[in-house]
Amino acid sequence: MVGGGRVAQRKVKGLLACEAQLTVISPELTDELQAMWGRQEITWQERSYQDGDLQGAFLVIAATDDAKVQEMVHQEAEARNIILNVADVPDKCSFILPALIKRGDLTIAVSTAGKSPAMAKTLRQHLEQELGIEYAVLVDVLGLTRPEVLARGRSQKENEDVFNRIIASDILERLKAKDWQGVEEILEAVPGLDLTPETMAAVKGIVMS
Repeated sequence: MVGGGRVAQRKVKGLLACEAQLTVISPELTDELQAMWGRQEITWQERSYQDGDLQGAFLVIAATDDAKVQEMVHQEAEARNIILNVADVPDKCSFILPALIKRGDLTIAVSTAGKSPAMAKTLRQHLEQELGIEYAVLVDVLGLTRPEVLARGRSQKENEDVFNRIIASDILERLKAKDWQGVEEILEAVPGLDLTPETMAAVKGIVMS
């Protein structure tokens, strides 16, 4: 990571969530990046970028408003065949980072192919308001029920119908309210679901946690 400002901070957090090993090259860091460095979550080279800094890197992000530095990083990345993202400069990128919304194991990516990061950010913020924690809970519920449904050996179309009936119900509202009785009634009413008591108990644990 070349740069230590707010944009770099946001991208560092995303990379750390993927268990990346990160080196940040910047004369200064935001307070949050300083805290990450203090916790040894990142390595910090406390100086400006220098030619040769990308040696050994797999992926590089340049998050600086210095056009000269951006161009230097771009040239070295190309020379070393390293994939590169230059924040807000799509023509210097070999890959684009979408705006992400995460709700548990549910991840939604919003991308404008680098044409408008501002629009991607706006859409992300809108979706963050619309999608509550109940979506993460529903993913966990479906994850618990799926192995049992598939184990019955029915056709793909029949299995798909089961899951579509669950999703099309008002289960999200019930999950949001932690209304276990309502969730149980929905699951019991879905033709072909027929969950075992053990699975139903596990689903209840997720809903009520």
